[in-house]
Amino acid sequence: MEVKIGVQSIPRELVVETESSPEEVERLLEEAVGAGGLFVLRDGKGGRVMVPAGKIGYVEFSGSEQRRVGFGSV
Repeated sequence: MEVKIGVQSIPRELVVETESSPEEVERLLEEAVGAGGLFVLRDGKGGRVMVPAGKIGYVEFSGSEQRRVGFGSV
């Protein structure tokens, strides 16, 4: 699943590919914002992305979706 994180005062968003479910990402975000700590998300390669919860502008995520390849429309 692809997760896009918009951080305040930074023009580019962070894009993370993760194995986590949408429900788990939402739970982690709620916990981080509620505690005022760090939003920590594991990526598909075993790394972690950490963002201060107070600096998050938005988080956009979607379920599994196959990427289309090519120029024609199917």
